[in-house]
Amino acid sequence: MADIHLTLQIPQDHPSYAGHFPGQPIVPGVVLLDEVMQAVEQHVPPIELFSSAGVDIPVCKFLAPVLPGATLSLTLTSDGPGSLLTFKLHQATQLVASGSIRTVKKP
Repeated sequence: MADIHLTLQIPQDHPSYAGHFPGQPIVPGVVLLDEVMQAVEQHVPPIELFSSAGVDIPVCKFLAPVLPGATLSLTLTSDGPGSLLTFKLHQATQLVASGSIRTVKKP
């Protein structure tokens, strides 16, 4: 699989901002991770990624805060079918999150 490059937009009025944090909202890490997982589901061919029971996220680092309405660049990289998938999320030139996703085998 060649690298996949996508642009993600976090809505200015996302409901998570109300509790994270009132008066000075930032995008919760779980929202960033959800955006990454949605992108994986939509853009990575299933045959190349997962033919298993589910996924595991062994590494996920949130490196900088993301403000409401942010435009983010996502890069997904894999070494081949069934391999570890890595992601990098940038806001402009700043790396804001990175990690890896792998399959969980059926018992």
